[in-house]
Amino acid sequence: MAAELWQQRRASRPPADLEAPTVFQFPGLAQVSVETVVSSADAEQFYGFYLEAFGPLRTLAVARQVLHRDEFLEQMVDPRVWKLVAWDRHGRASGLTTLTRDLSTVPWISPEYFADRFPEHTRRNAVYYWGFTVTRPEQRRKRLFLAMLSAAAEVVAADKGVCGYDICAFNNASMHLADEIEQLSHHLAAVTFDVIDTQTYYCATLL
Repeated sequence: MAAELWQQRRASRPPADLEAPTVFQFPGLAQVSVETVVSSADAEQFYGFYLEAFGPLRTLAVARQVLHRDEFLEQMVDPRVWKLVAWDRHGRASGLTTLTRDLSTVPWISPEYFADRFPEHTRRNAVYYWGFTVTRPEQRRKRLFLAMLSAAAEVVAADKGVCGYDICAFNNASMHLADEIEQLSHHLAAVTFDVIDTQTYYCATLL
């Protein structure tokens, strides 16, 4: 039954040019598939999970951290943004990670910066950006996060690629997220990490 549900819930064919496996097995936990399109029902459900997870950052971070609904749903059907969807043993979509190598789909970064810094990777179309990871609220545990991180790392590793991502100061201070990602990643692949930029916001109060 689980296998049948899994086949029924596949929303689309995986990217045709993806060299890494497009379905990753994590026995007893989840299957993670690389999708180009997420069904509207799953997309709406994921947006609810996304708001619950990221919504508090609206008042905790200066830079906007939360996609508007139309922005989120647009990513769910944009084939340039790969959706790594975790499916539980009942065939339910339980986790989502976005990954792209078309940096023009990430409006808050400069593709030219990456092209200048990583010219060889850019020529090979091997520069990626990790957008966000979200799970069902009851499944916010390290194992599912690690499964999706592992799948994303395998996609990038298959290209011998580089992957950019950003973390706001609140998440780093409260959850040590950067350290957590680095620690988990070293168990998955040979990898190096660099802080490539910072942005400091100032406020002048006139009396």
